[in-house]
Amino acid sequence: MLRVIVLGAAAGGGVPQWNCGCPVCRAAFAEAELRRTQASVAVSSDGEHWFLINASPDLRQQIIATPQLHPRAGALRHSPIAGVILTNGEVDAVAGLLSMREGSPFTIYAHVKVLAILKANSIFNVLNEKLVERQPIAVDQPFALRLPDGAPSGLEVNAFAVPGKGAWYLEGQTHPGGTDAEGDTLGLTITEAATGRTVHVLTACARVTDDLKARLSGAPLLLFDGTVWRDDELIAAGLGHKTGQAMGHIAMAGDDGAIAALADLGVGQKLFVHINNSNPALLTHSAERRQLETAGWQIPADGTEVTL
Repeated sequence: MLRVIVLGAAAGGGVPQWNCGCPVCRAAFAEAELRRTQASVAVSSDGEHWFLINASPDLRQQIIATPQLHPRAGALRHSPIAGVILTNGEVDAVAGLLSMREGSPFTIYAHVKVLAILKANSIFNVLNEKLVERQPIAVDQPFALRLPDGAPSGLEVNAFAVPGKGAWYLEGQTHPGGTDAEGDTLGLTITEAATGRTVHVLTACARVTDDLKARLSGAPLLLFDGTVWRDDELIAAGLGHKTGQAMGHIAMAGDDGAIAALADLGVGQKLFVHINNSNPALLTHSAERRQLETAGWQIPADGTEVTL
């Protein structure tokens, strides 16, 4: 049985963002049900061993809120987290690794470009490489996830390149992983080996290509980038100077947005994740929320679990 938990559904900064007074954040400061932590997902085949997709800065809070990720009763030191798969090198995908520095074994799976970012920043040396293996993953080369003792987890992963961009904090600097464009933004297809059930996870995607449509067609479960509702959202709200495209994220709405581009693909369940605090679709009774729900999409609360 393939189990998927949305630990957090928000983009960087979470909802509400600590210093933001936009309409969504003001509502979220007052209403707990609107709050979201930064995007991270947990997957498991057996319900006992879990793999994270990205390690958000809110990871400690997410673990506390998720009983499936608690240490085993009676164990002095234990974690059911067997590994972390990184889809990019952004702060909201890697900062949570620093909360996992207390001596438990697990594996970090990431493209060599993202591993190079970790290696170039000495703060990540708090993760003892004798306990925390760093395993490079290549595009479109499926691999099996292993438990810390080497046993099979029952899960297989295929990482694929999607349109995106490198981490924003590297803009104007030399990338530690080199100039090759591929590898900064990955989508994941995770398959339960015993049943063939799959989930596709794309926390960042700048546009939907024909190849991506073919890959996602008929998927039983899709978690997809929902950063902004409209491309110029941050500019129109007075919150920033970049479009969604400039940040490497497709809009939900519009003729070229995710809702239109991914319609009629026969996808079973469609969940938006990595949703920015500026996005009006976060407001439960907004016209934007009604529009996306009418199109068959959901905005998950933190802790939402889906079983296939």
